[in-house]
Amino acid sequence: MDSSQEVRSGGAILDGKMREKTLTMDTLNPQVKAVEYAVRGPIVTKAGDIERGLQQGQKHPFTEVIKANIGDSHAMGQKPITFLRQVVALCSFPELLNSPSFPEDAKQRARRILQGCGGQSLGVYSIASQGVDCIRQDVAVYIEQRDKGVPADWDNIYLTTGASDGIVSILKMLVSGQGRSRSGVMIPIPQYPLYSAAISELEAVQINYYLDEDNCWALDINELHRAYQAAKEHCHPRVICIINPGNPTGQVQSRKCIEDVLHFAYEENLFVMSDEVYQDNVYSPDLQFHSFKKVLYEMGPEYFNTVELASFHSTSKGYSGECGFRGGYMEVLNLDLEVKAQLVKLLSVRLCPPVSGQAAMDVIVNPPLPHEPSYLQFHKEKSAVLGALAEKAQVTEQTLNTVPGIKCNPVQGAMYAFPRIFIPPRAVEEAKSLGMSPDMMYCLRLLEETGICLVPGSGFGQREGTYHFRMTILPTTEKLKVLLEKLRDFHIKFLKEYASLEEPKR
Repeated sequence: MDSSQEVRSGGAILDGKMREKTLTMDTLNPQVKAVEYAVRGPIVTKAGDIERGLQQGQKHPFTEVIKANIGDSHAMGQKPITFLRQVVALCSFPELLNSPSFPEDAKQRARRILQGCGGQSLGVYSIASQGVDCIRQDVAVYIEQRDKGVPADWDNIYLTTGASDGIVSILKMLVSGQGRSRSGVMIPIPQYPLYSAAISELEAVQINYYLDEDNCWALDINELHRAYQAAKEHCHPRVICIINPGNPTGQVQSRKCIEDVLHFAYEENLFVMSDEVYQDNVYSPDLQFHSFKKVLYEMGPEYFNTVELASFHSTSKGYSGECGFRGGYMEVLNLDLEVKAQLVKLLSVRLCPPVSGQAAMDVIVNPPLPHEPSYLQFHKEKSAVLGALAEKAQVTEQTLNTVPGIKCNPVQGAMYAFPRIFIPPRAVEEAKSLGMSPDMMYCLRLLEETGICLVPGSGFGQREGTYHFRMTILPTTEKLKVLLEKLRDFHIKFLKEYASLEEPKR
C-alpha cells in the first residue's frame, strides 16, 4: 500500500474500503495518555525543532540552543572518568587485558567482573536477575563503608536499569486496592516527574506534600501529617517518597528532618522510598549527605528492624554522569520473605539490567584505593567535576538573585536550580487565554527569543499562584554565564512588556 493512502482518521484505504487501525487514541490505554514527563516535554521538542532549523540555515536571534533542561552531564561537555571507562572497555574487549596500556587495578576489576558473567562476557544476561553477584557484593561493601559500619547484606541489593527502573518496580509492588483502599503514594512537591508519571501509569493515588520554599525547600513534618490525614479520606496511604539531595529543588535534608520522616513512617506504617542518586553532589560546606538507612540504624533496632526502606543510587549522576550506561542499584530492607520472592519474580521478567551498566556501577562503588596506580588520576578527575559543579551552583544562585523578580534558594546539592519567578498579571492572563500555564508560556518565549531551553515549574508541581523553572548547572562555566546573562536580559524585558502597577515580588 502506498504511504499516500494513509489518512488521518486512524485508518487506511485498502481495496477501496476503510480499514480502521486497532490502536487509536480512542483505544489507547488511558493511563498512558495520563502520563506526563516535563523534562522531555513540548519545550524540549520545540528546542529540537529549532536546533535542526539552525543546522539547515534558518535564521533565529541566536546561533545555538543551550539545553539546560535535563541532568545529562556528558551532553553538556563533562568528560568521562578515565578509570570507569577503562574498566568497562576491558570488560567489553577482554583481549585488552594483556595490553600494557591499561593499569593493573583496572585489569583486576575487569577480570573479577568477567568471572561473574556467564561465558566471561558483558554480552550475556547476568545469571541472577538481581545482577552479577560480585557487583552486588561490592555495592554492599560500599554502603557499609559509606554508612560508617552499618551492616549491609548483599542479598538485599538489586542492580537496576538506572534508579528509575528500581523506583518503578517498587511502586508496582505497592499499588493495590480499589476505591478508598487504593494505594496512595506521598511525593514531594516540587517532584521529579518520574514519580507522578509512574503513579498515573499504575493508577495509584498521588498524595502531594509541599516542601517549604521559604526555608530552603526543607521538609516540614507538620506538612506530612496534613497531607496524610487529608489523603486518608479517599485512599490508603502506603508509601512516602523522598528525594535527597533534591530534584528539582537542590536542597540537602538535615539529619533531624530525615529522623522525623522515619519516625512518621514508623508511626503510620508507611513504606519509605529514598531517592539518593545525588548523594555525591553536596556543595554547601556546612552540609553533608545522610543516608536514610544510616539514620534508621542510629534510631535503634525497633526502627531499623521494622521500617521497610528502599534506597536508590545510579551511575547517571554524582561525579561520573554516565547516563547512557543505565546503571543503578537499590537496597531494600525489611521485606516480607514471600514478598521478596515476588520482587525477584517481577525483576526476572526483564531478565537483567544492562551488564555494561552493572560494570559501570561497580566502578562507582569500588573506585581506586589510595595505594593503587589509578588513584591519583581518579581523585583528580572526581574532585575537578565536583569542584566545578560547586562553583557553578554558587554562580547560578548569586546571579539569579540579582535579577528583579527572580528569587533562587541556595543550590545546596544535586544539579539544578529551581528559582521562583514573578510573572505579571497581564502575562498570566495571556497564558490562560492561550490554554497554557504561565511558566510554560514564559519558558517558550525564552526559548524562541534566546535559544535557552529550561523546564517550566508546572511540570514538577508548585504551590498555587507561584511560578518557577528548573535549570541544570551542567553547562560549562563559560556557557552557563552566557545563559544567565541572556536569561537576565530576557526576564527584565519580559517584565517591562507586561508591566503593571504591581511591583515584582522578591
